[in-house]
Amino acid sequence: METVEHAQVEIARLSEELRRHQHHYYVEAQPLVSDTQYDRMMDRLLYLEGLYPELKLSDSPSQRVGSDLGTGFPEVRHTVPVLSLDKAYTGDGVLQWIERCRQRGEQRLSFVVEEKIDGVSLVLYYEKGLLARAVTRGNGFVGNDVTPNAKTIKSIPLRLSRPLDIAVRGEVFLPKEDFNTLNGTMEVPYANPRNLAAGTIRRLKSSETAMVPLKMFAYEASFTNPTEAVHSHVEILRLLKDLGFLVNPSLAVFADADGDGTYGDIPDYLGKLEQQRSTLAYEIDGLVIKVNELGVRDFLGYTGHHPRWALAYKFDAPEAQTEVLDIGVQVGRTGRITPVARVKTVKVGNSMVSNVTLHNQDYINLLELAIGDTVAISKRGDVIPAVERVVEKNEEGNTTWQLPAECPSCKTTLVRNGAHTFCPNGACPDQVVGRISFFVGRQQMDLDGFGPETVSFLVDKGLVHDIPDIYTVDYDALVGEPGFGEKKAGALAQAVEKSKEQPYRLVLVALGIPDFGKKAVDLLVNAGIRSMKQLLEMVDSGDAETLVAIKGFGKKTVDSLFAELSDAKVRERIARLILLGLQFSEAATDAEEMLPQIFRNQVWCVTGSFERFAPRSLALKEIEARGGRTTSSVTSKTSHLLAGSGAGSKLQQAQSFGTTIVDEQQFIRMLEGGESDDSR
Repeated sequence: METVEHAQVEIARLSEELRRHQHHYYVEAQPLVSDTQYDRMMDRLLYLEGLYPELKLSDSPSQRVGSDLGTGFPEVRHTVPVLSLDKAYTGDGVLQWIERCRQRGEQRLSFVVEEKIDGVSLVLYYEKGLLARAVTRGNGFVGNDVTPNAKTIKSIPLRLSRPLDIAVRGEVFLPKEDFNTLNGTMEVPYANPRNLAAGTIRRLKSSETAMVPLKMFAYEASFTNPTEAVHSHVEILRLLKDLGFLVNPSLAVFADADGDGTYGDIPDYLGKLEQQRSTLAYEIDGLVIKVNELGVRDFLGYTGHHPRWALAYKFDAPEAQTEVLDIGVQVGRTGRITPVARVKTVKVGNSMVSNVTLHNQDYINLLELAIGDTVAISKRGDVIPAVERVVEKNEEGNTTWQLPAECPSCKTTLVRNGAHTFCPNGACPDQVVGRISFFVGRQQMDLDGFGPETVSFLVDKGLVHDIPDIYTVDYDALVGEPGFGEKKAGALAQAVEKSKEQPYRLVLVALGIPDFGKKAVDLLVNAGIRSMKQLLEMVDSGDAETLVAIKGFGKKTVDSLFAELSDAKVRERIARLILLGLQFSEAATDAEEMLPQIFRNQVWCVTGSFERFAPRSLALKEIEARGGRTTSSVTSKTSHLLAGSGAGSKLQQAQSFGTTIVDEQQFIRMLEGGESDDSR
């Protein structure tokens, strides 16, 4: 019989040995021992852990085997948003994006090109070097905790080579050869390796996940406490490899060596990799181009949907030919009219397509598209079906299809605004249904039971004409109507009442202001604009410049917000919702209240290089945590400029505006003393 002391020593030794062998086998592809020797060590470890379960280490290599215990997938909020990427489909499109980055940057830039793995995005959170959580991308802000399954993936380290607090983003995939072998044994085969990988990472039993040889390439990292001297993406990849991750060796760096801003070699390189796509051991659906310099990334920032410092170059999507059977229109919640083609169902890539969005009349005119035409359909970005061209004209004599003159829902005359067509009637039934459906949706107010059929029924019955009306309906009176029993009526009433507890941020998103989603709302509230009253006062005073000064906001977003909140009907809607008890303000967090709000009502810009605040985003966080707003450019509204070495043109602009100039040492004294220096 093993003694506890002997077992503890041997478990520690075996764990260390097996971790080393797993890394050399699955990451370095250089096994140090035979499979038989490895299996003997693993069997011995499993035996000892079975005898003394209390001695099992938190990062034990035995977790690679998985467990037969079923587990759910709780939702976990990401510490940083996991955003999608903007896309380009041509080399010229990539060069145009590079030029925009170059013009906005303040130094010479280099760009990294990586393969875009067609797999499942995963974020790994390590605490003091130990894997604490593995979370799926989810909606970019909240994902599912799949930690037990992730621990079975051999290329994911359970313990890092250094005790860091770090979040690592990677792509889980299944090599083509393994996919073909496994798929041939399945009763219902999967369409592609990505689908099998996605299904495997969400298996309820981690022992089943362990049976599929998934891998993960790590490609991004962020630090809870940024202490690492990392200044470029290449250095991030080098650090990830040193920490024990599998990093894709396919990498190219393009630098502006001559300082003329030309990167003409990139399109040729993109084309070369696209041609090599079929020869790879794994599936890729494009390439990713990133700004290499991390400081410039901070400066470029984000939109509500994607980082401005990264771009996905998408390969030509698979195509199929089919016939256009009919074209109809959809009326969106904002009144936008979208033509939609109904086509003979056809397989495009791995999906069956029967409806294709046609965007607007200009797009239809460009194609000269008519009902009965034979068309080529692709899936742009391998996601959205699109008509690429007309292959053969119809024989019925049908001419290019035209949008109707009137809204199909309310018969109001349609109007053209830019490239798009709109129904100007805000009371249009389809718009009302769309607005309310968005408001009650799961990602917004989350009113359980309010599906599209329920919303349409309430509108058709004349019980609801706008969002506030859902709070005044007598749901008990609906009992007896088709599909409405006492249980459903009670559930609807309860959901309506419960929604009044939803926080201000969700309410603001649920209002459906164009170009103003969750990311924009978070930026707004985090900048100190914590109530609808504050926001409306800014709109009434025409103070758009303050909002444009918020890092991450663009003029288009602010213009859209001001236009919407200047509309009398929207103001009436908000006023009614306030009276009905919805949340239209948010208190400062405990952490914010603990810090003296010394920068309240101030607008700061940060430029140059610093010793303590590298990257500059560290200084921006300090300002925002103390009530200040931050901006990426100097304007007449900028009250303070934090200027480091090499401040350049922004320093000159600030001096011309009479902006208060603060150096790094002054700034540190402000933070430590809890007092703002308003001298000029």
